[in-house]
Amino acid sequence: MLTIFLQAGPPAQSMTPTLLMIGLMFVGFYFLMIRPQMRKQKQEKSFQEALKPGAKVVTTSGMHGTIFSINEDGVVLETLSGKLKFEKAAISRDFTIARFPETFGVEKKK
Repeated sequence: MLTIFLQAGPPAQSMTPTLLMIGLMFVGFYFLMIRPQMRKQKQEKSFQEALKPGAKVVTTSGMHGTIFSINEDGVVLETLSGKLKFEKAAISRDFTIARFPETFGVEKKK
């Protein structure tokens, strides 16, 4: 009669390092990818909510203009070619003297 003995450690001991590594990977993804993206979305939303008529802005497509009016469903930009309507989400950045003084011929303060 032949007897075979299988040796294996308790399952809890072999799974603990694996589960710990998976948990650390999720924490790493959160701090490296998810959290910065959420912070960027908050900044964009607060920027779009703070838009006021008269501000010089640039759209995501690169169109430069001045905000003529703000409606519930969008923003009307006054450009060199006339007035155009855009969604608020299409406004990507502010283009004022405070942000880009060299564009307006003003030197930066040191």
